[in-house]
Amino acid sequence: MRIIAGSAKGKKLYSPEDERVRPTSDRAREGLFSSLESSYGNLSDLLFLDLFAGSGAVGVEALSRGVDLVHAVEDEVNELTSSNFELVTHASGKYKVFKNRAKRFLESEAALKYDIIFMDPPYDISNEEITELLTIIKERNLIQKRGIITIERRSKSAPFAWPDGMECEKIRSYGQGSIFYGGYSASVLP
Repeated sequence: MRIIAGSAKGKKLYSPEDERVRPTSDRAREGLFSSLESSYGNLSDLLFLDLFAGSGAVGVEALSRGVDLVHAVEDEVNELTSSNFELVTHASGKYKVFKNRAKRFLESEAALKYDIIFMDPPYDISNEEITELLTIIKERNLIQKRGIITIERRSKSAPFAWPDGMECEKIRSYGQGSIFYGGYSASVLP
């Protein structure tokens, strides 16, 4: 794995030896950020939440590409996560790694109102749990009105439900994983 673009382009990311950690592939990260840059044009001045950060690969890529702030949340933070963020020494943005469970973080005062939320939960997390996290995001107003929520799931898994007022806008598949893009429904936007 490597950082694909930005200030730390080409740097090799530290990879987990634990098979329970499933880093987002280079191909999926490239697709994710191509889509985000297509939507936003430029990622500078954006707030990015990497929920279920694992190795931190997606948050590190966001930081390298110029986001203003990355919050990386992982309940099993280790040296690997922090070491990967330290690779982006020339980035203008900042980052903070939180050792916390996703739900507990979303319910905490540390959570902000983000422009982009990326969730890469373990594949064994149920669809009901995904919907519960989305509901917390909506109820606590943790995503900008025109913000984007991206969720990586196993390609062959049944789809999860978006809460009322939110919807899936598109799905992109990358081998065994698919990324679901969504946010507030057009009907609730001003």
